[in-house]
Amino acid sequence: MPWLLNLVYVALLLAVSPVLLYRRWMLGKYRDGWAEKLWGQLPEQSGSKPCLWLHAVSVGEVLQLRPMMKLLAAQRPGWDFVITTTTRTGLDVAKKEYPQHTVCYFPLDFSWAARRAIARIKPSAIVLVELELWPNFVLTAKRFGIPLALINGRVSEKSFRGYRRIRPLIARLLSGFDLLAAQNNEYADRLLSLGAPRDRLHVTGSIKFDGVRSDRSNPKTAELREFFGLQPEEEVFIAGSTQAPEESFALETWETLRNDFPNLRLILVPRHKERFEEVASLVTSRGLNLRRRSSGCATGKSAHPTDVLLLDTLGELGACWGLADIAFVGGSLTQRGGQNMLEPAAYGAAVLFGPNTCNFRDIVEQLLARDAARVVRSETELTSTVRELLKSPATAQELGVRAKAFVATQQGAAARTVELLLSLPINQANSMPELRAA
Repeated sequence: MPWLLNLVYVALLLAVSPVLLYRRWMLGKYRDGWAEKLWGQLPEQSGSKPCLWLHAVSVGEVLQLRPMMKLLAAQRPGWDFVITTTTRTGLDVAKKEYPQHTVCYFPLDFSWAARRAIARIKPSAIVLVELELWPNFVLTAKRFGIPLALINGRVSEKSFRGYRRIRPLIARLLSGFDLLAAQNNEYADRLLSLGAPRDRLHVTGSIKFDGVRSDRSNPKTAELREFFGLQPEEEVFIAGSTQAPEESFALETWETLRNDFPNLRLILVPRHKERFEEVASLVTSRGLNLRRRSSGCATGKSAHPTDVLLLDTLGELGACWGLADIAFVGGSLTQRGGQNMLEPAAYGAAVLFGPNTCNFRDIVEQLLARDAARVVRSETELTSTVRELLKSPATAQELGVRAKAFVATQQGAAARTVELLLSLPINQANSMPELRAA
């Protein structure tokens, strides 16, 4: 199987290489980390302390690890921790969040890359966040007898349909895990249907709930409030994790409403950093003032209380949601499938999102069942809903109170997950001859 998979991966890599090269030269993407990705040249770990390797795909998963890392570091202060990620933005945020730990890229699923990476890290155990089933990597770890854990496991309906077509392979991979921790019973049932061992499967809840802040007076949110010059009497509308054309929709909403609500401020937070310049140009092309977090200065006309604000930095959206009275969560009026709406909900903002939220279906259902969020199905409906909430602050406040209460009742998954992880046989550093000689 390993070499058959290698051939498939090589064919896929060759097929997409023109796209990768274009994005490398034109967009500045995929320029680093190739030694780690292709050859498994991860930073070599030395010493005799236990080493826990945690893999989080991108920014969202990296940030989800925060409460767990605090608990693990407090309960196992003598351990080494290695955090890997797949994307450049994920790597940047991980280095910022966990400067005391080793942070690097995750290897591609070539058998040689997986083997060399594991040999260099020498992990006592490996933890994969959500659902990362890379066959060569999982089978290599199993071959070396390294404990494997899947945490915060989720299987979307779309993924479930695809995995069922290759159930024998998925069942073999799932049988290699010593711990499978699912977010809810629905995901646990799907894992069982795919062949997960029942005795290793647990429902812990989602660690996403534990990783969110709820105190609007936290230092980071206070710093952003001061930087953007927001005043107590102003009402803040944030459109975050947005994709095109959602920034245009938010701008149209703000421009339509600002005469009737002169204290309304708008903060835009695009999902991807390569679109920061595009969104900045979108604002200034309308003759609007713009204040960018990255530059620290205003552009366009002279500064004015109704300037549009742009958060064009990485890792600050979580704190920025603490400024929102009304929060539109992007990727939901496009086909993206939505982005994480828990952060604005935890702060007690009036949360809005579009109808395309399949990535967070269970959370959306629970919020809507509690009348703790609103769905807006178009640009026009976004404007009318924001207008309604501005005209009725009590309605907006009630939405926020219910959303914050919902998040509070769901917390505790991080502690349950850490308890399960510490029950694995990971108290000694890995000393297998095969690994040390690899």
